[in-house]
Parts: sequence; C-alpha cells; structure tokens
Amino acid sequence: MPLPTQPVLECHAVSKQYDSRFVLRSVSLQLAPGERLALTGPSGSGKSTLLNCLGGIDRPDSGDILVAGENLALLSSDALATLRRERLGNIFQFFHLLPTLSVRENVEFPLLLLGVPAPERAHRADALLRRVEIAHRADALPSTLSGGEMQRCAIARALVHQPALILADEPTGNLDSRNGAIILELLQALTDETTTALILVTHSEEAARICHRGVSLRDGVLQNHSA
Repeated sequence: MPLPTQPVLECHAVSKQYDSRFVLRSVSLQLAPGERLALTGPSGSGKSTLLNCLGGIDRPDSGDILVAGENLALLSSDALATLRRERLGNIFQFFHLLPTLSVRENVEFPLLLLGVPAPERAHRADALLRRVEIAHRADALPSTLSGGEMQRCAIARALVHQPALILADEPTGNLDSRNGAIILELLQALTDETTTALILVTHSEEAARICHRGVSLRDGVLQNHSA
C-alpha cells in the first residue's frame, strides 16, 4: 500500500482582520501535489487576502499555513523569502514581467535569484519557452508581446524553478476569450505533467472547470466545496 503523500499546502483555521472587520474567518484547506483548486467568490470576499497569506506576503492574525511542510509562522524573514523563491510560483492578471529584460531573461530570473549557473538557467528557460510555444520571442522585450504571449512568458517564469505550488490570481482576466482558453489549456497540461499544485483565483466558470475541485469565499468564510 503506497504511503500517503504529504500535502503541498495546509491551511488551518486562518483568520485575518483589518481594524475590527474580519476579512478571513477560520479558513482551512489542503492541497495535494498536482491538484488544481479554483478559488471563487465576489469582489471583497477575501480572495486576494487569502492568496497573500498563502504566499507569505501577509501574515494571518491566527491559524497556521504550511507550504511543503514548512510552517510560515515559524520562519524568519530570510527563511520565508527563501521558501517563497524555491517553493512558490506566481501568475498575475497583469503579467508583472520586468520591462527591461527579454522574455528569456524574465523566465530565467527566478533561477538567477536561486544562484543556478547560467548554462542551466538558459537550458531550463529555453525548454519551457518551447513548451509554451513562444521560443521564437525569446529575445523580445515584454512591450513587444501580445497579452497572450506575455501570459505564456509569465507561466514559464512561474514554473521554471519547479515550485511545489503556483498561486494564480485571475490569470485570464486581462485576455480575450481565445487567448484565455489557450492559457487555461497550458496551465492544465503543465500541472498534469508535474507535481506542481495550483490555486486559481477566478471569476470565470471556464477557468474553474480545469480544476479538480473548487471552493468559494463569502465574507471571509470558505464554503461550497465541490468535487
């Protein structure tokens, strides 16, 4: 009988408030390696706050968050920064590419922060650029790319260091329907090919459908679990 796989993410009774208003109320969830989770809910429901807490950007007022077995609350600032560089990837609605770096240099950047030698950086970046089908734009600057090409670059950058977990915040929200569908297909295929887990914050039913299950936040309370 195979041993159970350690969750990539464990979130236990996480609460967060600003002034006297609760933004998150005792949120708990787990995510297995390779699992995709859709996080939905109306604007102001706490989705971005939860994502920031899971990514170590914000600290909850109470509760515990473990990423790859590491309790974020017990890590020093330096150790937390290291965990974020090594174990987390991020994809944003507005891409957040570095404008003065080429496509290849943007994808290599997480590896540069980790001290990976230049030949290995180039090899891994080029392999992913081929996989997301923008290798022909490797030397281009982000300002010359279409929205779909920028998001393909951002996906390659999020995956290049082989993270345990990707946090994606409305990754198709700034794309037309055709490019949005292509990006969703890529995210599904690439997470199927790896053990990288994905939390996908979205308002899109199409985006939620690529996930194994979904949860919804309403007034900071997690609800509506679905298979």
